[in-house]
Amino acid sequence: MTTHVVVMGVSGSGKTTVAQGIVDRTGWVFAEADEFHPRANIDKMASGTPLTDEDRWPWLRDLAAWMAQHAARGEDTVITCSALKRVYRDVLRADVAALGDGHRVVFAHLDGSAEVIAARIEGRKGHFMPASLLQSQIDTLEDLQDDEDGVVLDATTSPQELIDQVMADVAPGR
Repeated sequence: MTTHVVVMGVSGSGKTTVAQGIVDRTGWVFAEADEFHPRANIDKMASGTPLTDEDRWPWLRDLAAWMAQHAARGEDTVITCSALKRVYRDVLRADVAALGDGHRVVFAHLDGSAEVIAARIEGRKGHFMPASLLQSQIDTLEDLQDDEDGVVLDATTSPQELIDQVMADVAPGR
């Protein structure tokens, strides 16, 4: 059985910090979804233009394929990905689900107020995502649904507590 944790949420919610903490604890394979974006997507966001679904589909398919490749080798993974819409999460799940029973994609949604997240984005250095795009992400975000495997976490909780919660709720016994 393999587990693939997608640490999700809007930009600035703490995805990378939590994901890296999970990796440090478990040794699972890690990917930062931003590294899968084509240059055109990064340039678009850096200029303050939100991505469209058409911009996101190839990126999401690449992430899904990456998880499935590791699942096929019996490797657990942790990725960061905004995963804002249900249909995006469906794409992320699809390739691993196609491998059959014993493989799990689970979402850890870091949720926080626009004010807290905006303050974090303003304080970041060297990231392409401007604070001006935060509202477009919030407007796009669809909550995890009851039939989705995942947990919603308060992004204002300390990183160590968030990591503990993910390990207890998402990957018990691991």
